[in-house]
Amino acid sequence: MKALRNYLNKIKPNFEPEGKLHAFRSLFDGFETFLYVPNDTAKAGGVHIHDAIDSKRIMSMVVLALMPAMLFGMYNVGYQNALAAGALATTGFCEMFCFGFLAVLPKILVSYIVGLGIEFAWAQWKGEEIQEGFLVSGILIPLIIPVECPLWILAIAVAFAVIIGKEIFGGTGMNIFNPALLCRAFLFFAYPSKMSGDQVWVAQDSIFGLGQTLPDGFTMATPLGQVGQGAEVTASLQDMIVGLIPGSIGETSVIAIALGALLLLWTGIASWKTMLSVFVGGGLMACCFESMGMTPIAWYEHLVLGGFCFGAVFMATDPVTSCRTETGKWFYGFIIGAMAVIIRVMNPGYPEGMMLAILLMNLFAPTIDHFVVERNIAKRMKRGSNS
Repeated sequence: MKALRNYLNKIKPNFEPEGKLHAFRSLFDGFETFLYVPNDTAKAGGVHIHDAIDSKRIMSMVVLALMPAMLFGMYNVGYQNALAAGALATTGFCEMFCFGFLAVLPKILVSYIVGLGIEFAWAQWKGEEIQEGFLVSGILIPLIIPVECPLWILAIAVAFAVIIGKEIFGGTGMNIFNPALLCRAFLFFAYPSKMSGDQVWVAQDSIFGLGQTLPDGFTMATPLGQVGQGAEVTASLQDMIVGLIPGSIGETSVIAIALGALLLLWTGIASWKTMLSVFVGGGLMACCFESMGMTPIAWYEHLVLGGFCFGAVFMATDPVTSCRTETGKWFYGFIIGAMAVIIRVMNPGYPEGMMLAILLMNLFAPTIDHFVVERNIAKRMKRGSNS
């Protein structure tokens, strides 16, 4: 690492205002601050708190929290392919994981290449520093799509999410909607056949001799898809929690998501109030529907199926698009959980409701914060007038 630091110091003058590579200063700054904590300090004359944790470190911690879900998702891709081909007994763990790794890796590469390419070009065009928000979005996007989503469609959706969902609002920290969810929404409404149905959840073709090539027209529904079709759910509760079920790449394993949640809560990056209130809202609404006989699965199964856990941990807690006030976080999360279950139960044609619920509340998060702040001001003024 010392050699790398020395090398960066050596070439840094080329990117200074008088250097011959000054036009690419934003690219160099983005790379340097990703690797090392910036040396810049606050100007004298004020009271400041110094901390080595900047936004890039926070984003890197979120990416680390996503690793269990990503790694398990890779294994599950291979597991579902072997299960569909009836080859579980003859397929080992390493072969399943390597097959899933090769199936998921291109999607991660496309997400980062397209997204970061746009952000680099945007920063160069505006002469600004490279923003770090896509470090998280770039890994979130591949984890919330089916494994059979074509790469060219994914590239279009990523470009839409970065340009329309973030850059036109001013970049990282200014966007109204979560870019990863906006990408998924674009895919769902622009290419619905590639994001829903029974043919998109299991990898169909072998890769470099790994995995199995499935028959043309092979289908396998997710548990929520079976609920939407009025069929009996074949997955056990254990499989739902472990994650050995069809679904989006990183959303199936409750255990893997819980490991990421523990890291986010331990580091204080995610709000436990938002996270908990999502599950409380979803659980109460699911109990209501179960008591009325309107859902064929138990209330707790709603909380472990689809993107509910993943959305509660990694999407609803997004510090940019969620509520900032402590009281607002309770309302924000509760409505997300309740709305997700309402969409699932009341709209059989769309068995997954987490994406739409979070995007809807992204829109209303500033309004919730506004009323919370106004209420606090009114209470303080009342106390002041009574004293």
